[in-house]
Amino acid sequence: MLAKHPLALLIAASLLTGCAVGPDYARPDMPMPERYLGAATVEQRHASTRADLAAWWEGFGDPQLSRYVMLALEQNLDLAQASARVVQARAGLGAAHAALLPAGNVSGQAARAYQSVETPLGQILNSTPGFDRYGNAYEADLAASWELDLFGGLRRGREAALSEYQASAAGATATRLAVAAQTADIYISIRGLQTRLDVARRQVQKQQELLKIIQLLYGKGLAAELQVNQAEGALAQAQASVPVLETGLDAAMNALDVMLGSSPGTHRAELAEVGSIPVAPGIAAAGSPGELLRRRPDLIVAERRLAASNARIGVAMAEYYPKFSLSGLIGSATAVSAGNLFTSGASQAAGVLGLRWRLFDFARINAQIDQARGQEAERLAAYRLAVLRATEDVENAFSALVKREQQAVALARGVDSLGRARSASVAAYQKGVVSLIEVLQADESLLRASDAHAQAQTESARAAVAAFKALGGGWQPHESEVLAIK
Repeated sequence: MLAKHPLALLIAASLLTGCAVGPDYARPDMPMPERYLGAATVEQRHASTRADLAAWWEGFGDPQLSRYVMLALEQNLDLAQASARVVQARAGLGAAHAALLPAGNVSGQAARAYQSVETPLGQILNSTPGFDRYGNAYEADLAASWELDLFGGLRRGREAALSEYQASAAGATATRLAVAAQTADIYISIRGLQTRLDVARRQVQKQQELLKIIQLLYGKGLAAELQVNQAEGALAQAQASVPVLETGLDAAMNALDVMLGSSPGTHRAELAEVGSIPVAPGIAAAGSPGELLRRRPDLIVAERRLAASNARIGVAMAEYYPKFSLSGLIGSATAVSAGNLFTSGASQAAGVLGLRWRLFDFARINAQIDQARGQEAERLAAYRLAVLRATEDVENAFSALVKREQQAVALARGVDSLGRARSASVAAYQKGVVSLIEVLQADESLLRASDAHAQAQTESARAAVAAFKALGGGWQPHESEVLAIK
């Protein structure tokens, strides 16, 4: 029976078939170690607080830091762009889905024409009794069309659009994490520069006090002019370091304002008071390297783009096969009177089975398939490289966090010892036991150690931020998002 109705056979095949040309996607296996190399040392850290990955910035115990991160997540313009890209990708998915459904349209027209009698047709008609040079025409139609996706090209296109949408959504999450981490990093840098600037200014004050002592001794004939010159030179060196740090501090404050989506200078008054450098918290649960595949949104982006490129191979291969479409028309033919428009005499109907087949274009199709396969190979390599670099990011951040904290502890002991040595050298100089050179050397050593200690504290906190970012902290993967990458 169906043999007599090929149209019904095609429709049945289109509705019942579940297969589509091209390779079915399977997420590539990535061999991952069971544990991070630096996990043991990170777990042994002595931290007063522990931060959960979902809101790691709260673990620093700095309300101002947390407030700025939340402001950035609400107002940052990079994040606004990423959200707009998600909307675009969602629209692309809607268009790909709509391509699988029938399309219909309604059309109509009403026209009034005036026939010239100077044309050959007009002269013939003018000789007809009762000829009216004015004519009316009315038409109304309902048309529909449907491409039968017999070989799955449209379905593969929808798979690609869905994967691109998921990649765009994951990309927005990746931008969110980057914004949170960069905001925290800039804030910590500001506190570090303020601490270093405070050290430099205190050193300038000490050098000024020392210069006054030497000038007093010089006035009494107890110190040489050379010692005065040496003290003035040391003071000038200490003073010269202040503008450099101030420049860096201004730039960091401006960068923070831009991260918060505001003009430079907006939040400067809030940051004018020197605050302490945030202390890096402990990491509540670092997880395993394998969990990065689900945790880090940039890896989800790479994997979803790989899935999209795989689906596009099917889209290209579908061009080997004929494409069938159904179209139909129901309406009224052109009527000379509006009252006759919907009468049986004016009705018209049509049904069309369309065929399009690139029968003699296989060379171009082969090239398109080869191009799609090449893009998939590129995306596969990019995904594998992204996984390796993600693991590298975590290991580097763990190492920097532990080593910088060890450096800060050692420098703290050094600053304490050098502070006592400096006080002793000044007292000894006033008694004439040591020379001015020894006092200046003690000052220089103390300044360098104090500055290095502030830098180590800053870098250890920044390394903690980098570790949370590398682990994909800052969001909680929803079940639907996890299922999307299985």
